[in-house]
Amino acid sequence: MVQCGLDYTRCRWILPLMLGIAVIFGLIALAGKGWLESETLPYQHQASLWESCTKFNDEPDWTCISLMDYAWGRAAAATFLVGYIILIICFALAIIAFAIDTLRFNFVRGIGGLLFVAAVFSIMALVIYPVKFTNEMDMEGVNMFSWAYGLAWTTTIMEIGLGFFFCCLPNYEDEILGNVKPTYFYTSP
Repeated sequence: MVQCGLDYTRCRWILPLMLGIAVIFGLIALAGKGWLESETLPYQHQASLWESCTKFNDEPDWTCISLMDYAWGRAAAATFLVGYIILIICFALAIIAFAIDTLRFNFVRGIGGLLFVAAVFSIMALVIYPVKFTNEMDMEGVNMFSWAYGLAWTTTIMEIGLGFFFCCLPNYEDEILGNVKPTYFYTSP
């Protein structure tokens, strides 16, 4: 952000905006039914973080079982929810930090640390879910991880990337606030 010559006053809301997008992706992943899918005749199978549903092609209704009956299902849901709640807290803290005219850069570094903690919880959930699901659930055919699982990974990757940005931003405090004379790469002869 500093190297490209972007003005701090114009770009100060980019990081909270990216956190907001990560919150939206995480919410879609939590509510989405497409974590795991398989379709092999005569079966259709669809699973979310919360339940696993099966349907025969000639039947109109899905038969669903709750994944909360399994210890690994509760563990995956709980760890992803904890990571998501920490992400929401970081989003609120980022809005507060960037709304104040005198930005507290040590406060920003703490947000970055919390984002790494959220990413650890999300990664635990995203590893527990497929490993235990494929071992314990009966699914016919080829299992495909679908869009909601992908959005959960997108949220996790954004948490890691934004954590780096929030942690590194205080290193450029003087440049961002305009306390350093700019360096020009071109000098006239």
